[in-house]
Amino acid sequence: MYRRAISAPCGALLLAACALFFLPHDEAHAGTVTTHPRPHTPTAGATTPFTTVEAESGKLGGGARVRSISPGVPEPTAASLETEASGYALVELKATGDSVTITNTSGKSANTLVVRASIPDAPKGGGIDASLDLYVNGVQRQAIPLSSKQAWNYRGATTNPDDPNAGGMPYRFYNEFPLWVTGAPIPAGSTITLKKDAANTAAVYDVDSVDFENVAAALKQPAGSLSVLDYGADPKFGTDSTIAIQNTVNAARTQGKSVWIPPGKYLTNSLAGTPLDFTGVKVQGAGMWYTTLYRKVPLPTPDGWRSEILVGSGTTLTDVQIDANAVWRQVRGDGGSDYGINASGAGGWLVDRIWTRHTDANWLSGTNGVIENSRTADSYGDGFNVNNSNTASPDKLGKNITVRNNFARNTGDDSFATYSDAGTGGTDPQVDGTKILNNTAIAPWWANGIRIAGGSHIQVRNNLVNSVSSNNAMDIGVFGDTGNPLLSATVSGNVLIGGGGWNGVRHGVHIGSPADTSLFPTAYTTVTLSDNVLRGSLNAGLSIDTARDHVTLTNNTIDHPAKQGIWIAAGVTGTGVFSGNTVKNLLPGQVATQNDSPTTFTVTG
Repeated sequence: MYRRAISAPCGALLLAACALFFLPHDEAHAGTVTTHPRPHTPTAGATTPFTTVEAESGKLGGGARVRSISPGVPEPTAASLETEASGYALVELKATGDSVTITNTSGKSANTLVVRASIPDAPKGGGIDASLDLYVNGVQRQAIPLSSKQAWNYRGATTNPDDPNAGGMPYRFYNEFPLWVTGAPIPAGSTITLKKDAANTAAVYDVDSVDFENVAAALKQPAGSLSVLDYGADPKFGTDSTIAIQNTVNAARTQGKSVWIPPGKYLTNSLAGTPLDFTGVKVQGAGMWYTTLYRKVPLPTPDGWRSEILVGSGTTLTDVQIDANAVWRQVRGDGGSDYGINASGAGGWLVDRIWTRHTDANWLSGTNGVIENSRTADSYGDGFNVNNSNTASPDKLGKNITVRNNFARNTGDDSFATYSDAGTGGTDPQVDGTKILNNTAIAPWWANGIRIAGGSHIQVRNNLVNSVSSNNAMDIGVFGDTGNPLLSATVSGNVLIGGGGWNGVRHGVHIGSPADTSLFPTAYTTVTLSDNVLRGSLNAGLSIDTARDHVTLTNNTIDHPAKQGIWIAAGVTGTGVFSGNTVKNLLPGQVATQNDSPTTFTVTG
């Protein structure tokens, strides 16, 4: 396994083959997060088949420069390229000849890359296209096509979120660009150079990171499955395949067979506007790099249009990519976004090895559902949201849903969330038994890395969050006035880096409770946090605020926050049992623990 020392202004990210870890100012060991000499730092994050290398760890050429922020600088008040970059750092290529050279540290040859980068918007919105040249070991290999057509939204714009001239704040700067490497794979230890040549016409290229992956051959058709090609689907993206795919699923459901989607890119823009419904059937593609279901929905989108994929009781969905032409978040609206998958059902479901891009949330309800080994990127909503669907239904209870070993980057809301809603009458049952385990959340451009919003018996373990732009690395409490209270949650073994973004007063971890206007105004939030690492918050490491909280903190490490290590705000009632916690690398004038509610929030231990 690869081993390397890394340094960066606010922590470098290395997504190693088989492990993801962050080690600002420390030595990286595959499969662990380590801050020497402490021996019990948790392993956290998803096991992945790719390695991510940060651009800022590379060698700069020409006039290229690193742009970054770090704890201790003034807290951001607006989104920026730095706040939305992983590691809060990027490389800027502005003049012809500027370049950055990085090494394939995956330990394997790479036949694919994912370049995460930003280029400018068009003056009137809508984005531009431009290439960036790729060199391998100093030899020009190919041009990488980039675009800003699905980036650059504007918060608070008076016309629409894609309009740069309507008074909104720009955000959502980056996009991911997957590509197959032309010619021979890039050997382990070789270098790639991303260079702005004369043919690369964007005014500036802001490069955040590159994923290196050795993608295996496409999967073969399973015995006894029905192929969508036999029902008229078009793998060459020429004609709409929605009806053909649905007809295959319907036939497989009747015959007790599975569905096979061979390699190809399948257009799904049927003007019927009816979601694909995979309920009760196993649907398998050739792999997320080979089989793509692409939603090219009309923009503006017709009223009532839905392009989500329904996953119901007894469904298995594997080995596909789901992509879309959406340009902003507005389910059933003009932006063109919709859920990636919408899962429900009392009978359980399984989603494995899917990759959703440019969609809204993966919306996860029902009972005994599992989503694992999957990716989401460049979304307009949550990455993975476990919920009771804001409604009382036996198929939408949100019980015992497991979200395990998934990777989320550049999400447009919480990267991972569990959300329990009581409904307008306050009687909808609690989300119960959610497990968010060994996942990775990188650089959400809106909201939190992980959110726990109500529920009972919630487990959030061994996850990794890095570089949240607007909100907290983790938010614990409730959502809105109809949100169910958080009765019990265990948060352990997580590594949470950054947080404390520009959207108001935010922190590394925030713990709160129902407001006075809630359906549950006297309910307490009850949560136990143990063996977590909170590092590099741009505000307090951990904040406990309004108004009723029972918090147990055991053996956590809070490292290098910009302000207090632990801050208990004024007006908090409840109890804190704190033991074995470490707060270190405080900045001058900051304190480890500040309790502004000493008479109403009692801390013992």
